[in-house]
Amino acid sequence: MRLSGGVLTAVPIGWRSADEPPVTLPRDPAREAARRELSKGMYHENDPSWYERAMDAFWDWIDKLFGTASAATPGGAVGLVVIVLAILALVGALWWRLGTPHRTPVSSARLFDDRPRSAAEHRAAAEAQAAQGHWNQAVQERMRAVVRSLEERALLDVRPGRTADEAASEAGRLLPAHADRLRTAARDFDDVTYGGRAAAEGTYRHLAVLDDDLERAKPALAGSSADSTTSTAHHGRQGAAE
Repeated sequence: MRLSGGVLTAVPIGWRSADEPPVTLPRDPAREAARRELSKGMYHENDPSWYERAMDAFWDWIDKLFGTASAATPGGAVGLVVIVLAILALVGALWWRLGTPHRTPVSSARLFDDRPRSAAEHRAAAEAQAAQGHWNQAVQERMRAVVRSLEERALLDVRPGRTADEAASEAGRLLPAHADRLRTAARDFDDVTYGGRAAAEGTYRHLAVLDDDLERAKPALAGSSADSTTSTAHHGRQGAAE
């Protein structure tokens, strides 16, 4: 390089005389110049993308993890594979035995929505859903029809926040002959509404029969059981006296 008119210009090596010293640059400016040069896009056209770098780092981590586990497992890599297969077999057996996990029914959820409807309206909605094979919705509407019918007959008080379990328990005390079927109906309602289970046609048909039977059922009198017991005891004493 030569200084001509205050400007530093590069001079080919062949033009320099033998007695001129070689051109040298200080270390820091040279490093900065090299950094600027290498930062140009032309040098990075074939660099891996961020996704490729992330995947490389992930597989490196997996490789190190399995390497560490193999070293700590009796039998090395073969022993590790055997343990992993045993765990997978155990998980598969539990899944097959217990089935798909379902959400626990939320017994505190409300039976009715905010728009009040009559028992007849709920029955009509249930039949419409059943005609289309929508058994979950049919079961829900028929259970609502059962409870609404009991409210309309004044066997249950009207309570918007009542749950299916509460309704079945209260109605079972008044209609003890149907208590078990009422509890089953409430459980079916909770299963399809909050438990993630699918209802079958038979579930709906049983509920529809229960609804029809409850329409004709008469509530048990509060003192009927005690009166029956007293009458039996009285007749027993008369028979002994004779």
